[in-house]
Amino acid sequence: MTGSKSSGPSPLNRWVVGPARKFWRELTSMRTALALLFLLAIAAIPGALLPQRDLNEGKTADYIADRGELGIWMDRVGLFNVFSSGWFTAIYLLLFISLVGCITPRVWEYVQALRTQPVRAPRNLKRLPRHITETVDGTPEELAQRVSANLRGWRRTTRTTDAGVVEVSAEKGYLREFGNLVFHLALVALLVTIAIGKLFGYEGTRTLVADDDQVLCNTSTAVYDSFRSGAMVDGTDLSPFCIKVDDFEATFLPNGQPDMYTSQVFYTTDVSAPENEWEHDTIKVNHPLRVAGDRVYVLGNGFAPTFTVTFPNGEKRTQTAPYLPQDTNTMLSDGAMRFDTPARMYPDEDERRKHQVAIDGLFAPDPTYHGTLLLSQSAIVDKPAVAVRVYVGDTGLDTGRAQSVYTLDRDLIEQGRLVRKASVNLDLGQSTTLPDGTVISFDGYKRWVSMQVSHDPAQNGVLISSIIMLLGLLVSLLVRRRRIWIRLTPASTGDVDAGGGQRRTVVEVAGLARTDQAGWGEGFDDQARALLVDGGRLKPGRL
Repeated sequence: MTGSKSSGPSPLNRWVVGPARKFWRELTSMRTALALLFLLAIAAIPGALLPQRDLNEGKTADYIADRGELGIWMDRVGLFNVFSSGWFTAIYLLLFISLVGCITPRVWEYVQALRTQPVRAPRNLKRLPRHITETVDGTPEELAQRVSANLRGWRRTTRTTDAGVVEVSAEKGYLREFGNLVFHLALVALLVTIAIGKLFGYEGTRTLVADDDQVLCNTSTAVYDSFRSGAMVDGTDLSPFCIKVDDFEATFLPNGQPDMYTSQVFYTTDVSAPENEWEHDTIKVNHPLRVAGDRVYVLGNGFAPTFTVTFPNGEKRTQTAPYLPQDTNTMLSDGAMRFDTPARMYPDEDERRKHQVAIDGLFAPDPTYHGTLLLSQSAIVDKPAVAVRVYVGDTGLDTGRAQSVYTLDRDLIEQGRLVRKASVNLDLGQSTTLPDGTVISFDGYKRWVSMQVSHDPAQNGVLISSIIMLLGLLVSLLVRRRRIWIRLTPASTGDVDAGGGQRRTVVEVAGLARTDQAGWGEGFDDQARALLVDGGRLKPGRL
């Protein structure tokens, strides 16, 4: 006799298909989606608390240097590039996949539920948490019609058994699940729109001096001091517009706290148009300029002192340069500027390079002195002054090497290629003369503003998704999911009409709340009895 041998699962099913199916079920469960959402929120915390390289590379470098080995390890795990790191992107994508896999079957189940009649009444209604039994006048059919009319607004159906028992099944609160699905679908849409915005969006910052010839034209990434963009932006299709700062005003409260920053600007979407045809607008805090699909914000502000260098041959060079605030309360600022030597003074190029002039120091809008040390009392301008160090030598202008516009190259000073010739405090209009006859004068100041251009093609989608999320959440929280059953059984004894028909009916009413938050309250018995009375419509606010 030949025996048959049952074969077990194939290696493919055992080691590949089975584990993959189990992983997919776990990934697409609501528990996993909530865990990933919580993990995403936790992962975003370093991006909010720590300096990010794409926002301020200099500050990030200083932060890493101050913490030594710890800072190096923090950089290796991507804590200074959180939102572009691989681990943050992985959490983001897993959350998206989990939500889609979790919501899709629920949507289908909801559609199927809408096409299904309310469930039959349980065999024993007395076991339900809310239940009453009454014997009333009327036949089961008459009472069923009356109950059905009083259940207006509920999904209901009436069934009659072979024994003459009539059952009315009613359900309410299907919008609760609808709101829940809308919330999660809007969350998926929010994730998609944010991703689109990151891929196709960009942000650039540029410092502009007010009432100056400086113009920002959004035609190239090279015009920005810093620029970051999504993977799909190559810088060749930026929204074309130009903007120029005409005036900047800062107002303060009596205690010196900034109250409002207001920037008057001229702008145009036709980059070839003359400036006298540009439009005028005002940019304030939380009130950006919207132009060509982009938003232009004022991020920061400061002072830009103006110096004039008069060389021994009488030629002059005037320059206005932004100084960075050391203290935002007093706006004591520091900065630097470099002046090239007139070519006619020194025919020899090397000799000319050795007589360039550099200035660095402090600007105080409201000066006070601690000995000879210049300080500032407040950010409100009152007889401004500067404390400057003047250097002569090779400023590095001809080397082609990148230098900070706010500080001098300390290597040039340490190597003796830049030699300090004077250290002096100057009030507005004062000057100092170097040993070779060069005159440095402090002529005044202007205000500078840091403008940020932000392009996010998905911002409207993010707003709409957020609003729909909120509405869906409110519906899912406010709508109550409930079921009610009425069983109408002819009484075994009772009054009989002349035709011999049964005139008394035993009525059982039972209710069930589908969620703990949808409790029936204390008025169930009275409301249930009201169903048996003409015009006793079940009140949605009570049940």
